[in-house]
Amino acid sequence: MVYGIKAILGAIDKRVTVTSTTTQEKSIVVKSKLGNVTIPTSKPYTRTNSPLNPFIYITKKIVHDFDYEYGIEIVIDSDIPHGVGLGSSSACCVAAAASIMELFKKCTKEEIRKLAIDAERTIFQNTSGADCTVCTYGGIIEYDKKSGFKQLNSNLDFDLVIANSMTTHSTNTVVSKVNEFREENEQVFSSLCNEESKLIEKVTLVLNSNNLTELGQYMSQNQNYLEKIGISNEKLRSMLRTAKLTSFGAKITGAGEGGCIIALADNSNLDQTVKNLREKNYECFSVKIDSKGIIQQPIEK
Repeated sequence: MVYGIKAILGAIDKRVTVTSTTTQEKSIVVKSKLGNVTIPTSKPYTRTNSPLNPFIYITKKIVHDFDYEYGIEIVIDSDIPHGVGLGSSSACCVAAAASIMELFKKCTKEEIRKLAIDAERTIFQNTSGADCTVCTYGGIIEYDKKSGFKQLNSNLDFDLVIANSMTTHSTNTVVSKVNEFREENEQVFSSLCNEESKLIEKVTLVLNSNNLTELGQYMSQNQNYLEKIGISNEKLRSMLRTAKLTSFGAKITGAGEGGCIIALADNSNLDQTVKNLREKNYECFSVKIDSKGIIQQPIEK
């Protein structure tokens, strides 16, 4: 998506809950599993290496926009594993944007999405905005960085098995590596982009069929393209081989070079796919597509 290629994304039924409250203290407090931070409301926003940057950014912007002189406390509770390619940062940004904005005004999903993308740029400067978009609106979307997005309907009933490699990775480092590959292999990279565009068109069509086998094949084909640009590794390949023994298809998710894989399954092969991966001592679980997107529940003042 960084290079203008469309992508298809789905929101999974793991959730982030952000609870925001106003306080009489003139400070911003963020509490999460990643740590806690407290800063004065009057202190200008400055970017740091903290993973809590997006929440500080969102709060600072809203405090400024509404000329609010007192404090806000934000508590983040996430069911999504952090830093493994499942969009946890984006989900947290979306939930935080909605929660904090609702303290001051009734906001639209589009306002939430835009603020969340701006916040995510404090940690991923070249973010496409796709993850924040699917977290906001839910379901399955086709995303184009230039033209925007559209929600896709699907007649398919499927499960995704997610297995964690427990290998950390850096999105920014992987993006730099892909940039290097593109510069050194311009013709190959261009050809892969063209093939990926054709694949996206096929996936869009098959989502309205009852053919999970075909969709799984397209997932595996996408993985072949990712292998060619060098963002996989032997551990991920081993996990994919195990998943493909019983699933319809599998691929890495997120930036690559670590994190998770996803495998396509249904009632006929879900249990066996999970069993095979667990027998290899991989942490794994299954999810469904979640169509709700952001759920706004303003607290009474």
